[in-house]
Amino acid sequence: MSRRSYHVVLLPGDGVGVEVAAQARRVLGCICSAIAVDFNIEEIPCGGQFFLEHGRDWPEGSAERCAAADVVLLGAVGWPSPTGEGPVTMPDGNMAGWSPVIGNRMRLDLYANIRPVKLFPGVKARISGERKPVWRAENVDMLFLRENTEDLYAGIGGRLSRAGRTELATDVRVVTRVASERIIRLAFKAARERRGAPKDGRHRVTCIVKNNVLDGCRLFAEIFAEVGADYPDIEKDVAIVDAFTQWLIGQPEYYDVCVTTNMFGDIVTDLASVLQGGMGMAVGCNVGDEHAMFEPIHGSAPRHAGKDKVHPMAMILATGEGLKWLGARKADAELGRAGESVEAAVRAVLRRGAPLTYDLVGEEKAAKMGEVTAAIVEELRPLLV
Repeated sequence: MSRRSYHVVLLPGDGVGVEVAAQARRVLGCICSAIAVDFNIEEIPCGGQFFLEHGRDWPEGSAERCAAADVVLLGAVGWPSPTGEGPVTMPDGNMAGWSPVIGNRMRLDLYANIRPVKLFPGVKARISGERKPVWRAENVDMLFLRENTEDLYAGIGGRLSRAGRTELATDVRVVTRVASERIIRLAFKAARERRGAPKDGRHRVTCIVKNNVLDGCRLFAEIFAEVGADYPDIEKDVAIVDAFTQWLIGQPEYYDVCVTTNMFGDIVTDLASVLQGGMGMAVGCNVGDEHAMFEPIHGSAPRHAGKDKVHPMAMILATGEGLKWLGARKADAELGRAGESVEAAVRAVLRRGAPLTYDLVGEEKAAKMGEVTAAIVEELRPLLV
């Protein structure tokens, strides 16, 4: 097969985002050395620290560079304000880092936020600050699809102030038929490609709503029923979001694919990360019809920045997901297999039980971030042959 070249935009961001982005580079470098692929990596600084120096949260022209890329990889954004009052914000009130995160989702129409939730063998759940084998690995394997462009993130709302004091604030929730239908249809398509729920092997899509109270959720549930009629082979399930949270923790094996609106999805997927061992294992895939951006879900963790300490696996797994998406989009099966191999290499290190970072094994047994990445790369090389 002839050598192919792909344009990757890398957005390191703030804090540990810069460090985990460097680990993604190492993984991409390993793949380039093993298969007939080159990655033209264009690194664009962004986030709160960049804003403090330059007065904007990424360089001029960055949006266009992301639109021109084959795939975008994001580290993490957010930096403490010099005043000590929350993160750095811009004059428009948005957090510095809005442009590469929410801005990219809107501009590139990345309408699907896809979160795989798997508990890999060798990883224990984090409960009460301790690591415990609460769930069996084979019982946690689900996929969340969250609408990614509207709802309370539509940016409609504002504040009413009198005499310098804010008296009222509004955030308008927007739920449209077009956005709801495309994310719901994608969920049903994803269910057809999976193995089914761990509990019973049934291909099932669960619609998470608050349709006993909210009109937007009533519309979402109505569209779920309409679209579901086109998929008679897929079981349909509707759950009220507050009840869903306790069912999720109590019986994760029941769930296969879950679909929901933007804000509810933001909340329940972070809860679901507990099932897979914490945010260090959680991957976010922002996907549209033409573009995609992949990221670890953990934040920029300023207090850990520069210590070679934090967990690199979420960023590495996100990179693997990006390669699988790009391989499918470009009909490059070898690239897709490389993405699968990234996850297999991560699984191998977890199964071995070392080296691992502090969040998985505690401070006394902890390895450095770079050591974990080195072990993953060592496992990855023979898988690419």
